[in-house]
Amino acid sequence: MLGAVILILVLFGVSQPIIGQLQKEHKWIKAGLLNQLYWYHMLFGLIYWAYAQFNRSDSVNYFNSHRLYKNWFNAFEPGTLFIEWVNYPFVKWLGFNYDMMMFFSTWVGFWGFVYFYCFFKENLRFNAKFKGWDAITIFMFLPNMHFWTASLGKGAYIFAGLGILTYGLSWPGKRIPYIMLGGFICYMIRPHILFAVLVGMGVGFVLGKEKVPVYQKYLVAIGAIAMSIYVYEDLLTFLGYDPNNVLASFEEESGLNAQRLRSAGSGVDMTSYSLPMKLFTFWFRPLFLDSPNLLGIAISFENALYIYMFSKILNKDFIKYIKEAPAMVKMSAVVFISISISMTFVMSNLGIIIRQKSQIMYYMLFVIAAFLDWQKTNKIKKRAEIYNRIVEEERKRIEESEQVVGE
Repeated sequence: MLGAVILILVLFGVSQPIIGQLQKEHKWIKAGLLNQLYWYHMLFGLIYWAYAQFNRSDSVNYFNSHRLYKNWFNAFEPGTLFIEWVNYPFVKWLGFNYDMMMFFSTWVGFWGFVYFYCFFKENLRFNAKFKGWDAITIFMFLPNMHFWTASLGKGAYIFAGLGILTYGLSWPGKRIPYIMLGGFICYMIRPHILFAVLVGMGVGFVLGKEKVPVYQKYLVAIGAIAMSIYVYEDLLTFLGYDPNNVLASFEEESGLNAQRLRSAGSGVDMTSYSLPMKLFTFWFRPLFLDSPNLLGIAISFENALYIYMFSKILNKDFIKYIKEAPAMVKMSAVVFISISISMTFVMSNLGIIIRQKSQIMYYMLFVIAAFLDWQKTNKIKKRAEIYNRIVEEERKRIEESEQVVGE
């Protein structure tokens, strides 16, 4: 464990120049908050490490995987093997032990929070409040988000990839390296996630309210569609479907999932659920009464917060807003909805649902925060209009009074 402690301190030092550079580029970044976020996330790395000592964890298999390969690039394939490819040089050449690899992966997951934080702050004008607290800060410290992105496994890497990619897409013309790195990580771990982001990007840029030349919007959309087509077959193969007979293989996989539920302790048979009920299950369960264990009860509090935040968009103004929303909001909405729908048809175990949804919940929270931001902007505009109208009426009254006096 001593090696892991030293590594945590070294990684903290390595992080400072990167955070410092981000702070130079964005004056609104609070380095102190990001450093607090670092230690908070490392705490969850410790919690997950302790959890893995008493519960079966894939992290052990990931760590031992270097013994299966003769050379590094034998593991260079999308999916689980990619994590094994990343681990190989650290374990084989640098001598990292299990504890060190766990906390190195925790550090990778930390950057997902950093870049999602930058994405939120860059695209919101005001700080949305929740009972007087800054909503973005609350979002960054949600426990479930940290628990599943703080271990040796795909969760930390895909979350970091999504954060980097999403930050890059906020300003695609100037952040091509971010887009390439984030897109590469997403493709190598979960091609279907990248597929959804590409589709969302295309929809967002075409329908967004930004004053961008039409040809540029369509070039971005065509590029996104082309990339989606490129990864389509790999995506289906990755998900276990036959590219030549998608419908039949999908039905077969759904049937297998239903059979697996009979032996799954935390399984939820969603085969008979309506789509809204499937989405509710994916987004907001477990909820106290159906929590399978103490961890589920803790997660229920976070799910209750999600329900509260989601209730904010159950408002007639939201339809008006989403029509005129900027590209990043529409992209986030498409990514969140499309991934949610696809996952409800292939996942039916609460444990897996809890883990997987942590990868996309920030997209929902961003859409909600952006809507609250828009509402606040409109209130300020209305107040300004009322004030200007009162000033104008008072000016006219004074002019009329002066005319009467002059006569």
